Amino acid sequence: MSVSTPGRARVGRPADHAGARRATTLAFAAQGLSVAAVYTTVPAVTEHLRLSPLLTTATLVGVALTAGVGSFLGLAAVRVAGPVATMRGALLTAAIALTLVGWAPGTTTVICVYVLFGLAAGTLDVGINTRAAAIERAYGRSVFGSFYTAWSVGGVLAALLTAGAARLDRPVGEGLAVQAGVLLAVAACLRTHTLPSSQVPAAQPTLERGLWLRLLPFGLVLLIVYVVDSTVSAWSSVYLRQTLDASLTVAPLAYAAYQAGTVVGRATVDRLVQRVGTVAVVRTAALVVAGGLAGMATAQSWPVAVLAAGVVGLGASVLAPLCLASAARLRPAASETLLARLNLFNYAGVVTGGAVSGLLGSTGEFRLAYAAPAALAVLVLPGARHFTRPPRTSET
Repeated sequence: MSVSTPGRARVGRPADHAGARRATTLAFAAQGLSVAAVYTTVPAVTEHLRLSPLLTTATLVGVALTAGVGSFLGLAAVRVAGPVATMRGALLTAAIALTLVGWAPGTTTVICVYVLFGLAAGTLDVGINTRAAAIERAYGRSVFGSFYTAWSVGGVLAALLTAGAARLDRPVGEGLAVQAGVLLAVAACLRTHTLPSSQVPAAQPTLERGLWLRLLPFGLVLLIVYVVDSTVSAWSSVYLRQTLDASLTVAPLAYAAYQAGTVVGRATVDRLVQRVGTVAVVRTAALVVAGGLAGMATAQSWPVAVLAAGVVGLGASVLAPLCLASAARLRPAASETLLARLNLFNYAGVVTGGAVSGLLGSTGEFRLAYAAPAALAVLVLPGARHFTRPPRTSET
């Protein structure tokens, strides 16, 4: 562990910023890879273990529910051990879960392992977002989008690895073991870097009722975002496989396109915020999401669905990081508490989107599962006015 002394932190603060940003970027990429690894292998795991559609839906919903529990574990871990140690422990746990999913001998085992992954994912969420909020405060400008760009790159790589393993007719366990190895490598590389704004106060501040009311619009926007995200992430591979008759090699490509769209969106969001403002970016993104979902709902072939998924990713990509960054600025000294509470809306959206999409898909109505969130995306428009720019400081 490499922690700078207070004196060196004052002299070499930009280097500390850059080191902290690199380490956190790696952690975001690893989480994106792990989530994509789980979602894109659902068709293969389902067919291998002969899980029923309803059981598959219940399992994925269970992952989201346990991730919500994991967010509270993450909050406790951040307060006790700090965000970097929390990220490291969560990555190790997620790597174990990925390995076990691939080689699970039966239904009971795979369900238990998925639950373990959900706990790890929720814990990691709080750790990486708390650290990202502290880094953005240290920079004094919008950098949250760059972290989520890395998350998306990890997702694209995982989806392509899944497709490649299917193309080579390799067991799903082999592909997941490779991706688990990546998580272990990232966990081993994580280091702690001192940040001027990273000191945790001795006494946790009380969050008054008015602050929760100000947090609510961000929670509602985040809920809608993750209804959309869950519908595309968890079920796009199954949608291509069941509704559009795609092969196991092609099925993960919708997820890959979705994440590729998010890479483009998140790579440009920080500059767009500086040029046109957060509100304009959020409103435009909501309309792009609605259009992309409509395209998925009406697609008659898998290439069209893949392209539409990329459009959805382009719009949805900017909403979550801007939401989290704006919410964290409501009370910088208690950002980990705010983000842990905000994560409840995240998982509520994942549960809602995953459950409804899965149930509709099990009855052959996957197209409706993409049409309904298109209408929800339009509801983000009135919530956009609550988003704020990061305050400008003299630090870079």
